[in-house]
Amino acid sequence: MISYDTLSEALNDLKKRGFVIDFNLSSDVIKCSSSGKTLAAHDFEIVEHYRFEGDTNPDDESVVYAIQSSDETLKGTLVSAYGMYSEEVSEALIKKLSVHE
Repeated sequence: MISYDTLSEALNDLKKRGFVIDFNLSSDVIKCSSSGKTLAAHDFEIVEHYRFEGDTNPDDESVVYAIQSSDETLKGTLVSAYGMYSEEVSEALIKKLSVHE
């Protein structure tokens, strides 16, 4: 697995490698912010993931997920605060993301 020093370094490299969509958590799906397309937990795979911890505060942790749709037509990234999920996120999404933390 590749090692990155910063979150921005990881995001830039993943974008160069084709993970160009910005995904966001939205209730029971992840959503592409630009097109509005959504993927449920069973519609995507997490190809890679990287954890980052803040230099001054260990609570400033985040995870970047490299995500690919099951049909391989959509590739992008999802950045999430490590271990912190809104109560509005479905259990299926939490389970899928937690496996990779």
